[in-house]
Amino acid sequence: MTDVLRRGRASLAFSFFAQGVAFALLVTRIPAIQSRYGVSDALLPVFLAAVPILAGVGSTATEHLVKRVRPSRLLRWSQPVVLLSLLGVGAGGRVAELGVALAAFGLAVGVLDASMNMLGVSLQRAYGRSIMLGFHAVYSLGGIVGASLAWAGAHWHLALWVSYLPVAVLLPAVLVGSRWYVDADSAAAPDEAGGKAGEGGGTVAFRLLLPLCLVMTFAYIGDSTVSNWSAKYLQDTLGSSEQLATVPYNVYMVTTLLGRAIGDTGVRRFGAVAVVRLGALVAALGFAVVAGAPGPWVGMLGFTLLGLGLCVLVPQTFAAAGRHAFDNYGPGASDKAVARLNIFNYVGFLVGSPLVGALGDAWSYRGAMLVPMALVLVTWVCAGSFAPRPDRYGGGHERSRTADVGRGSNGL
Repeated sequence: MTDVLRRGRASLAFSFFAQGVAFALLVTRIPAIQSRYGVSDALLPVFLAAVPILAGVGSTATEHLVKRVRPSRLLRWSQPVVLLSLLGVGAGGRVAELGVALAAFGLAVGVLDASMNMLGVSLQRAYGRSIMLGFHAVYSLGGIVGASLAWAGAHWHLALWVSYLPVAVLLPAVLVGSRWYVDADSAAAPDEAGGKAGEGGGTVAFRLLLPLCLVMTFAYIGDSTVSNWSAKYLQDTLGSSEQLATVPYNVYMVTTLLGRAIGDTGVRRFGAVAVVRLGALVAALGFAVVAGAPGPWVGMLGFTLLGLGLCVLVPQTFAAAGRHAFDNYGPGASDKAVARLNIFNYVGFLVGSPLVGALGDAWSYRGAMLVPMALVLVTWVCAGSFAPRPDRYGGGHERSRTADVGRGSNGL
């Protein structure tokens, strides 16, 4: 079982990495996509909004599919569809072809995100200690690699399909790696699996997930604020150069990676509640610094704090949803809860950018930054929802009897 879990963890981590690369390649080349297909400025928001909407549909479908299909199988086939769709975006020539490729990407990425996090939650349960932040750290690393590849493509004026060729290398790699995915029924630790394996058919009460759905939505509102408005804010409001304005998002991605890389250690030492509360306070401070910054360098400090604060919220929200559903309804319900929660990822992404833009135009962009700050602070109020059930843990913040297979040179 130790080798099974270790291989499952490594293969799932590579899946997170590949998705980080693919998503970054898509979103960072939007101007090139618009130019290639001749999409007007009025039509572009429709295409961009369609992807998260369809991803929400895909995540909703996953909640029902997992009743009959293992999450590992859903991930095994949805990830190649995502990668092939991205190649289709690069290779097409007509707007209709772009629409089909983006539709396939959106639907598949909803299934992928949900099933990938289902497997991460079940593996964390098997390990008996926090490893979820590590998976999302690898995703952030993939995002940095993807954004760097996109920069190289733009710098050397490569054709869009050439920029997307790295996806062709990832495709066979994820197919091979998918052989070692581990599902919840085989990942559950012995003391948890007994007596619960057949209890996953119940409906997860929405009130159980409501605080976590709010946290997920607000975290992605904050994240989309950085990704969509950091460059414009630094240049137009804080008076930076165009070149300097490209730096905040890169800094944000790097600090997100660093925060997630050490975040699991913090959860093991201090507990999820403390880590989430600290993350919410650091993120709120980051928005406050950005809103009050007298110049671009102080603004850069604010975006750095945002990366360190926001990075812990999403992985811990998935982990908490899966844990609570498992405790109350069994392992099958854990998968359903993760799929349902994942929908609010896309809700936050859809709401965040238009919200800040509308407030910025109607009021001021400094004032607009205070709104995601206030929403992130709500996370501090909801942090109690991240606490594990007391009788499942002993002596500290982790389960007392642990399948500790993470030690040694092969651990992630």
